[in-house]
Amino acid sequence: MPDRAPQPVDRQLPTDEARDLISLVRDIAQREIAPKAAEEEDAGRFPREVFTLLSESGLLGLPYDSEYGGGDQPYEVYLQVLEELATARLTVGLGVSVHTLASYALAAYGTKEQQVEHLPAMLGGGLLGAYCLSEPSSGSDAASLRTKAVRDGEDWVITGNKAWITHGGIADFYTVMARTGEEGARGITAFLVPGDSEGLSGAMPEKKMGMKGSPTAQVHLDGVRVPDGRRIGEEGQGFAIALSALDSGRLGIAACAVGLAQAALDEALAYATGRLQFGRPIADFQGLRFMLADMATQIEAGRALYLSLIQMCIRDRPFARQAAMAKLHCTDTAMKVTTDAVQILGGYGYTADFPAERYMREAKVLQIVEGTNQIQRMVIARHLAGPETR
Repeated sequence: MPDRAPQPVDRQLPTDEARDLISLVRDIAQREIAPKAAEEEDAGRFPREVFTLLSESGLLGLPYDSEYGGGDQPYEVYLQVLEELATARLTVGLGVSVHTLASYALAAYGTKEQQVEHLPAMLGGGLLGAYCLSEPSSGSDAASLRTKAVRDGEDWVITGNKAWITHGGIADFYTVMARTGEEGARGITAFLVPGDSEGLSGAMPEKKMGMKGSPTAQVHLDGVRVPDGRRIGEEGQGFAIALSALDSGRLGIAACAVGLAQAALDEALAYATGRLQFGRPIADFQGLRFMLADMATQIEAGRALYLSLIQMCIRDRPFARQAAMAKLHCTDTAMKVTTDAVQILGGYGYTADFPAERYMREAKVLQIVEGTNQIQRMVIARHLAGPETR
C-alpha cells in the first residue's frame, strides 16, 4: 500500500515568530512524540521526558507573560500549538492544556509577589501542574464540593478527596478548590498546593478505555497544611476563578479535539488512497469520497470556530457561551470523525495495527472532560433562554 504522508495544516499565523514556533512544534511532534505514541499508550506510559523537553523549549507557558517565564504568545498561537501536539498524541496535547489550566489561577488572579515567587518555575522550570475541582460526589455540580480548608493561624489545613484529576499523583503542583465558608459557590477558595506536601497523595490511576498514557487519579488531601500566601484570590472567590479558568480551558479542549480529528482524517485519507478494491483505490468510490469530504469540512468548521473566539479573549469580553459552543462542536466532531475513520478502514480500523481505533477511544473522553457536552448545552441554553425555572 502506498505511503501517503499527511500534509501539514495551512495555518494563518500572525507573525514570523509564530510560524517558526509552529515549525518547532511540528519537528518535536514528528521526532519525539508521534513515533512512540501507539506503543506508549498501549503500555500506559506517561511521557514525562516529553514534557521536560516542552518546558525547555518554552512551550509550557506560551500564553503567559514572559516576565514570569511565559512565552508572550497570542492565544490563537497557543491553541494551534495544542492542536499540533494533539495530532501527534492526545496525551501530550491534553497534558499541556491541563498544565496551562492549572497555571491560570495564579497567572490571572495571583498577587504580584505570588507570581514572581511561583510562576517562573511553573511555566518554564520543568514543573507539571494539575487542576483539582471535581470530586467523587461533585462532578457537573462542582459548586457542591466538600473538600474543606480550615484556617489555622497563618496556614490553611485542607482535607478532602479530588477525583478525575489529570496528572493526579505525579504533578508538581495542584490548583485546588476547597470550601472555606458557606455552602454553594460563594464558599469556595483557590489554593496553590505543592505536589510534595505532607498529607497529599494520589490513588492508583483509573483504568480507562483510552488515553491510557495520561494518568487520571483521585488526589487525597489529609490535613495538608498550606500557608495563606498560597491562597489565590480572595476568600470565597475560588468558584469564579474556577469557571473563568474553564472558559479558557474549554478552548484548549476544542483545539485538542480538532487535532485528534485531523489525525484521524490523515489516517483515513492515507488508507483510502492506498487501498485497492475492484482494481482501483477505494477513495474513488463516491460513498467514501463523501465521508472524507464531510470529515474535512467538520474539522475546518471546528478550527474556525475556536479561532474565532480569540478576539473576545483579547478584549476581555465574556465568552462562556462561545467557549461552550466550541468545546461542544469540536469534541462531537472528533467523535464523529474518528468513528468514520474506523469505518473507512473497515476490519483494519477495528484492529490495534492501525491507530484509528485508538483515536476513536480517545475522542470519547473529550466529550466528558472539563464539563460534559450535556453541561455545555445547558450553558448555551441558559445564555439563550435564561435560567431554568424551578
